[in-house]
Amino acid sequence: MSAILITGGRVVDPESRLDAVADVAIVDGRIAAVGSDLGSAERVIDASGLIVAPGFIDLHAHGQSIPADRMQAFDGVTTTLDLEAGVMPVASWYRRQAEQGRVLNYGASTNWAFARIGAMVGINEESSLEAFGRAMRDTRWMDNVSTPDEQQAIVDSIAAGLDEGGIGIGILNAYAPGAGVQELTAVCQLAAAQGVPTFTHIAYMANSDPRSAAEAYIRLIGYAGATGAHMHICHFNSSSKTDVERCEKLIRKAQAQGLPITVEAYPYGTGSTVIAASFFTDPEFERRNDTSYAQIQLVTSGRRMQDREDLLATQAEDPSQLVLWHVLDTENNTRHRDMLDLSVLYPGGAIASDAMPWSLPDGSTYTGDAWPLPEEATSHPRSAGTFTRFMRHWVRERQAVSLMDGIAKCALIPADILAASTPAMREKGRLRAGADADVVVFDLDTLTDRAEFTAMNRPSEGVRHLIVSGTPVIADGALDVAARPGLPVRRPVRATA
Repeated sequence: MSAILITGGRVVDPESRLDAVADVAIVDGRIAAVGSDLGSAERVIDASGLIVAPGFIDLHAHGQSIPADRMQAFDGVTTTLDLEAGVMPVASWYRRQAEQGRVLNYGASTNWAFARIGAMVGINEESSLEAFGRAMRDTRWMDNVSTPDEQQAIVDSIAAGLDEGGIGIGILNAYAPGAGVQELTAVCQLAAAQGVPTFTHIAYMANSDPRSAAEAYIRLIGYAGATGAHMHICHFNSSSKTDVERCEKLIRKAQAQGLPITVEAYPYGTGSTVIAASFFTDPEFERRNDTSYAQIQLVTSGRRMQDREDLLATQAEDPSQLVLWHVLDTENNTRHRDMLDLSVLYPGGAIASDAMPWSLPDGSTYTGDAWPLPEEATSHPRSAGTFTRFMRHWVRERQAVSLMDGIAKCALIPADILAASTPAMREKGRLRAGADADVVVFDLDTLTDRAEFTAMNRPSEGVRHLIVSGTPVIADGALDVAARPGLPVRRPVRATA
């Protein structure tokens, strides 16, 4: 007898390319069988008229909390990973998640930025958004090339995080653009030696040289070629901005030459970050980015910056405040829509949210247990609706990508990006006997994102059932607020953690 039997749904599995009405049996947290006449079950889910697919895998989610998990559950996500930034120390982070319990499967890389902060500034706080903002008050780790001793300390810290099970190395290069090529080469050599990917926020994002996005991609391509490290490009859309056509050609050519480079993007023209990000303080920010300070908006209050002086004053007040950066006007500008398409539809690219933590009006991160989330909780719409937005707009409405390939971009491709380095990912992102029972069941006709910039914390609609590690989290569209089935996604631990 199966613990759960999903019957009569349209099963779409991007690994086998199965697209047929079938049943799915789940036993002991794994898929026992896919087919027909699979016997009886303790619990039967009627999926008639619904899509049954592998749960979506988010490679780039900074929320990493119960409230963040719940919002992503309604977005079809079953595994949420913080890989672009990562955490430090790694072992204690995983321990805390296990102690508090998580709704979704979770994991993180080891954090290069905090390794720099520790080695160059002497601040050894556990990584968090607030600690990141505080560290930005001392710009040495952001602006300076590391000394040989500092470089060794940085590499040693990252290596320790990998030994504790970190899923690769998160390289927030844009927040420390002063880091030298020698240091980053050493970090990439470590990644190659350990067989793990790097997850990189490229160093520069301006449209014009020097220190342009194109220059940053050339560096990234060089690191891949010179060290053999797998270089994963985070948020290809917001990193490339309005120079995405040029950048896309560079990456395609590098991949065609066999370099280990992968890509992700999110389906929005607006980015989000902390206000203290160094790229905002460039005196020529507006000219070099073809933008204005008015396109930078505080998340909690909605206030837009007036000029550079306003931005610097707001930075000094609280460097960890979250802001929106309205880069592409996809509502009114056809060329901007085409630019976003280049990123989102990039062949072999994953969909990833860059989901931000949920904030309260005082700027603190909300980690409470209320459901629905408090009305005053804010973030970015992508924290609630990335995958449903992609499936609605690009798959259902525009048919720019097939249902099969759309699900692959949300599930199989992100799993495969990690498969070589993280054995736990080899059984995710697919529906077959033996795979992890991470399953989303949704109504394609009604699947939609509801979060907007004026109402960020609206959960998506259309996910009828969500099963994580064999346990229902959403049933008939309702959240089980007591469910905590999330399991760690972690590389084998090499040292005592």
